[in-house]
Amino acid sequence: MWEFPGGKRRAGETFETCLQRELREELGIEVEVIELIEALTHIYPEKTVHLRFYRCRWIRGEPRALGCDAWAWVTRAGLNQYRFPPADERLLERLGRDSALWEPS
Repeated sequence: MWEFPGGKRRAGETFETCLQRELREELGIEVEVIELIEALTHIYPEKTVHLRFYRCRWIRGEPRALGCDAWAWVTRAGLNQYRFPPADERLLERLGRDSALWEPS
């Protein structure tokens, strides 16, 4: 399954700082975190996850798979061709219907 970049927050880290670190570690890019676009909690049988999704501005670096198996730029029209975990369903629905989320910030 595909996942949005990000990961577990370290002690003392803000959500924004965590995302910036994870994007450096996973893709080798630097971003400016602009705004929170979705926060949700999903309960799996074995665990509960709390997710936050942010709009970011890409500042520097060329994305490459560093801490992941692969990466892809995905268009709004192509989003349904990728399989994501159930926890991402609400965000995927919003990305599919809200064209403003695809506009540069």
